[in-house]
Amino acid sequence: MTEMVKLTPKDFATDQEVRWCPGCGDYAVLKAVQRTMPDLGADPANTVFVSGIGCSSRFPYYMETYGFHTIHGRAPALATGVKLANPELNVWIITGDGDALSIGSNHTMHVLRRNLDCQILLFNNEIYGLTKGQYSPTSRVGTRSPSTPFGSVDRPVRPCAFALGSGARFVARAIDVHKNLPDVLKAAHGHRGAAFVEIFQNCIVYNDDVFAPFTAKEHAGKQLWLKAGEPMLFDSGTKGLTLDREALNLKVVDVADGDWQAADVIVHDPKNKAVAHMLIDMPIGSFPMALGVIYDDPRPTFESAVREQTEAAISGKSADLQALVSKGQTWQVEKEPREG
Repeated sequence: MTEMVKLTPKDFATDQEVRWCPGCGDYAVLKAVQRTMPDLGADPANTVFVSGIGCSSRFPYYMETYGFHTIHGRAPALATGVKLANPELNVWIITGDGDALSIGSNHTMHVLRRNLDCQILLFNNEIYGLTKGQYSPTSRVGTRSPSTPFGSVDRPVRPCAFALGSGARFVARAIDVHKNLPDVLKAAHGHRGAAFVEIFQNCIVYNDDVFAPFTAKEHAGKQLWLKAGEPMLFDSGTKGLTLDREALNLKVVDVADGDWQAADVIVHDPKNKAVAHMLIDMPIGSFPMALGVIYDDPRPTFESAVREQTEAAISGKSADLQALVSKGQTWQVEKEPREG
């Protein structure tokens, strides 16, 4: 019997020079993914990373697995082909807010609604970093950039709201440098179907500290890390979320002496889609940022349905190419004789 060799993060790192700007959050995400792979029991020979275009899309070069660096916004289409060709492969899509939600928004929508079994990691830095700092679909109103010198007037796309509205069955959020990122990655991998993870990723050059209101150490109390079956508490357990049943919305309540039940704090149920919408829509300021697994309600996957349909179509039949090409009307083109 052959013994399985326990892999380490180094087994998933290539010999390629990692080329992002010093201090970029992509480094932290790369390390988190490389650390997580051995814990998942991932096989490099059975793992594929597919990316589009953007800073994040260098990712496949740095993973000692199979990978495709594809074209702008089309990573989901390539990943769909990979998964249909071999449903046993472990497929990860790496994309950015510009790649996935601008030119690639239709592809992102369709891979989610089809529920392809894959993990989609969307690095959101709210800016176009690779093309030198233009505003992106997720940039906030007022964002000044080379393409919006007087401030953006666009209302931004909210990635998790987009995913949920597109029919995603797994929606999560994480922070590039946070210790909980590997746990979110594991949860995404454990979900059978399209698992969408928005990762808040700091662009130190063009949009530095845009997420500081909830990522900075002094604002850690603004982070609500959700866990199934546990109360929605934040700020060291001194505050929580309850359901305002008249307004049908969430509201923040104070929690005295850790008695969250007396404060009517609600327990997280990742299958509750209505509450998931509310959690995603909470504005930062008076509310915390909802992080972790927000929604998780599996259903049959796209590739399994395709495989079942194909097997049913060929059941009891034998392959006969000649019969196929001869089916229906056929004719033969005769070569015309030459005159003279």
